[in-house]
Amino acid sequence: MTSFSLLLSEVGAGGIAGIAIATAVIGAALGFFAYRMYSLNKIGNAKREAARLIEEANSEAKTIRKDGLLEAQTQMNKMRDKMRDDFDKETRERKQEWQRTENRLSQKESVLDKKEDSLEKKSAALDRKIEENERAQRQIEETKERLKGIEEELGNSKAEMQKELERVSGMTREEAALELKNALIEDVKKSAAQEAKAAVAEIKENAAKEAKNIVSQAIQRCAADHATENTVSVVALPNDEMKGRIIGRMGRNIRALESATGVDLIIDDAPDVITLSSFDPVRREVARLTLEKLITDGRIHPARIEETVDKVRREVEAGIKEAGEEAAFEVGVHGLHPEIVKTLGRLKYRTSYGQNVLKHSIEVASLASVMAAELGIDPKIAKRAGLLHDIGKAVDHELEGTHIQLGVEIAKRYRENGEVIHAIAAHHNDIEPTTIDAVLVQAADAISSARPGARRESLENYVKRIEKLEEIAKSFAGVDQTFAVQAGREIRVLVKPERVNDANTVFLAKEIAEKLENELEYPGQIKVNVIREVRSVEYAK
Repeated sequence: MTSFSLLLSEVGAGGIAGIAIATAVIGAALGFFAYRMYSLNKIGNAKREAARLIEEANSEAKTIRKDGLLEAQTQMNKMRDKMRDDFDKETRERKQEWQRTENRLSQKESVLDKKEDSLEKKSAALDRKIEENERAQRQIEETKERLKGIEEELGNSKAEMQKELERVSGMTREEAALELKNALIEDVKKSAAQEAKAAVAEIKENAAKEAKNIVSQAIQRCAADHATENTVSVVALPNDEMKGRIIGRMGRNIRALESATGVDLIIDDAPDVITLSSFDPVRREVARLTLEKLITDGRIHPARIEETVDKVRREVEAGIKEAGEEAAFEVGVHGLHPEIVKTLGRLKYRTSYGQNVLKHSIEVASLASVMAAELGIDPKIAKRAGLLHDIGKAVDHELEGTHIQLGVEIAKRYRENGEVIHAIAAHHNDIEPTTIDAVLVQAADAISSARPGARRESLENYVKRIEKLEEIAKSFAGVDQTFAVQAGREIRVLVKPERVNDANTVFLAKEIAEKLENELEYPGQIKVNVIREVRSVEYAK
């Protein structure tokens, strides 16, 4: 270390710098040479590796190509063999098909040969028949010619005979035929008229007797109460103090009662009574029962009134259903829809000219059933139709339409029997009855309505109805006098014979009946009896 330090000190600073530079240059040259040699060596290795890979790739490509060619050759051989087999198979099948076709053609040819032989035989036979027909035709023509000559001879003889008859009788052929025809027609008409008149008289007599017998038996077997019901509801009061309590302070109780029930309470100077007025009989009944319960209880105020009305309304609804069930059970009608039973029960509070409609319906059902049994037919339909014929009256004060239209609608809605619906529609002749049951319901309705004491009306209304009846009938041209008889159930119309002939009396009766139906309200039916009478008066002097 001391020697090296001495050397450095001798060389000096400049020498050290030169040595350092020389050393650096030499190191750089050596490094570059070493890197050059490394790079050349790496490039040579890479070239050799690339040459080796290329040679291997070429060798592998040759191998793959050779294998592909072999495989392709194998596939081509297989396809060629398959195509040859398919071709051989198709060729065999075509040959077989051609053979079958050839066999069928041979068979058909054989059949055609046979048919040709048969046709030749038939043709020969047909030719023979044609020849025979031609001979027969010639014979027929010859016979026709002979007959024609005979007919001409007969015609000439007939004409000569007719001329001789006309000369003897003094009449032409047409005149003689007409006279004979008229004589025959007149004899037939006379004979037919006599027989028809006798038959009609006998049928009418027997029918009248049988009908009277059936109706009398039905009436005897179906006895009913004759008392009519009052349509005005009146509630009795124990004293005048109760009347004041029902009215209440400033009229609050009576207003609450009218509002809850929909019924007008009429309190006048009549002592100890209150009159209930309502077009709905069910509402009137609810109000009557409510008022009676309030009077019995003694507690009368708006809250109590509403509570009592609700309770009574439920009781009345239950009573309506029970009344319908009892009516159906009484007459033996089963299987009615529950809504029809309920609607039927509402008739308990419906009256017609003072007659309770539910009792009337029960009576009609019984009468129709008895008459049907007397006629030997099943009474079930007649009984059912009689019970339901006036069911429309239960709702006619609530809905638009006649009680017949409403009854038909109710029956259709709940799928009633078609014959029952027809009987309901025809029981007032709105339509023509086409079944025996419908006619029986008409008759039973008339019997129930017309029996003594069944219905009533005020004297004033009765007189007005009779006057209106005669007035309507007298409004037609050619009418001389009109008379309402049998309490308005028949109108007799006397016509002027010089203005109305016999044929027009039928049309006049129909027109009067239609006008009565359209303009007049009446129970049951009215018989229109048009009378034309011709009198010839002479005096012997």
